[in-house]
Amino acid sequence: MADYLNSLIRAVEDADSSLRLQEAVKHLAASRLEGAIPTLIASLSYNNPGAAVAAVDGLIQIGEPAVPALLELLDLHNYTARSWAIRALAGIGDPRGLVTLLGAATADFALSVRRAAAKGLGMMKWHWFPEDLLEIAQAEAMDALLFVAQEDDEWVVRYSAVVGLEFLADAVTVTYPEWRSQIQSQFEQILAKDDSWAVKARVLLAQQHLQKQTAIEQQQTVEDSPSPLSSMDWQKIMEGLYGRKGQERQVFAEGDPRRYEKLAVAIAENSDD
Repeated sequence: MADYLNSLIRAVEDADSSLRLQEAVKHLAASRLEGAIPTLIASLSYNNPGAAVAAVDGLIQIGEPAVPALLELLDLHNYTARSWAIRALAGIGDPRGLVTLLGAATADFALSVRRAAAKGLGMMKWHWFPEDLLEIAQAEAMDALLFVAQEDDEWVVRYSAVVGLEFLADAVTVTYPEWRSQIQSQFEQILAKDDSWAVKARVLLAQQHLQKQTAIEQQQTVEDSPSPLSSMDWQKIMEGLYGRKGQERQVFAEGDPRRYEKLAVAIAENSDD
């Protein structure tokens, strides 16, 4: 297995054209081997969108083991790599990416990043959260998604926010049924006010799904697969969430994009590097 992985990595490193690099990254990603993570992460920084898409797909398939390296990538002064990393975190749904996705969904200037983050917020692995963090985490996600569904200028981002809200409504069926009702009320408002037929059609699909979903089915889903995160991981997540709540109380209301002003400025500066 080690020889197989090494041959895939060498193919990426030795690729002498854009097309060959793209194909080599696809083959490496398809292996789903944890040893591929560093090379897939490096591929996010290449000026090759095809290779980056393949790397993101591979990292999502590998899942939780790829998260620490993706979070480290967020600190680098390379907006392109950072944006691909956010898309990978959105697809994985690991709680350690929650705070990043909250900021990206509401404040990132790239619609593709906002779109991925909005969908990812709804598809978070909520069943991993301890009870003392679940309420604040889901409340933050719902506030961000409601804001995006109402205010984002791009219909594709609002569309993804609807998808995120649909998944979140499923997740809160048992724990916070009143939030599910709030989401359903928001869907009615979107149908009445949104000027995109695509967004309205996605709302109708979400409504149909929610009508069929039952609390019993959701409870069975929540009880699956325990969290692999450590107490230190949860401590960091808690500090991030409560830090955000403190900032909100001091300055801005829920959903206000100015809450993410520092993040937006940092992203803009990094994009000029």
